[in-house]
Amino acid sequence: MERRRIAVAGASGLIGSALVRSLTADGHEVVRLVRRAPRGAGEVRWDPERGRVDRAGLAGCDAVVNLAGAGVGDRRWTEEYKKRIHDSRVNGTAALARAVAELDAPPRVFVNGSAIGRYGETGDRAVDESAPAGHGFLPELCVEWEAAAAPAQEAGVRTVFTRTGLVVARGGGAWGRLFPLFTAGLGGRLGDGRQYWSYIALHDEVAAIRHLLDRDDLSGPFNLTAPEPLTNREITEAMGRVLHRPTLFAVPAPVLRAVLGEMAADVLGSARVVPKRLLESGFTFAFPGIEDAIRAA
Repeated sequence: MERRRIAVAGASGLIGSALVRSLTADGHEVVRLVRRAPRGAGEVRWDPERGRVDRAGLAGCDAVVNLAGAGVGDRRWTEEYKKRIHDSRVNGTAALARAVAELDAPPRVFVNGSAIGRYGETGDRAVDESAPAGHGFLPELCVEWEAAAAPAQEAGVRTVFTRTGLVVARGGGAWGRLFPLFTAGLGGRLGDGRQYWSYIALHDEVAAIRHLLDRDDLSGPFNLTAPEPLTNREITEAMGRVLHRPTLFAVPAPVLRAVLGEMAADVLGSARVVPKRLLESGFTFAFPGIEDAIRAA
């Protein structure tokens, strides 16, 4: 196995920390991008909101992976927090893409995080990577987020966009909040439960990113979602079966809108997204079904 030097932004997040564990377990050298003063050779200073990165620290990297960004579901979407979500992704991506493009020996690949939020509301219509962007804060953010990687692409660096769905994991993200509720017997559908949720097991998320890192013939957008999206009602029932808990509670749409504000539209919205290009590339899911994904978490 070829040992590689890989820089990871967002290395402390849910996906980033799992990716770092996987890479280091296989003997790769990981360089973490941090916002504080570096504590060793394995760290590089950057400031994503202000668009700054220590370019010299990326020298010699075979790959750069950008998974950084303020949490979309961490708090209510005030105008101030929406700006933070935007700047942490768009400005950070632009800074990394410029740094990658300006290196004397650029990395072979730049993997930039994105999200299935790009497609907006899809109803019960299944969409793949060829679908146009939707309308609203998240779709518009994702379009700008991906466009910010242009300097790397223009410099000839293979650039990949990982449009990630809802990651099934206990340690964070949407599912990190669902598990305690369902374990306590307080889980239930959100709204009418008919909206599609496109999920992916954390194990498969990391495996897909590594697949995209390794394959020199793959570039552009890839949906990182399990092959068969399910409705919120179906996922709620699966959580109840796996955790052996009742799922009697339901949160009405008006309550969600009152509590979450603008973000409620994305919780109640339907995103039926399929990983067409990932499957065509030969990737095999270890946990394609929702019950397997929940058990794995």
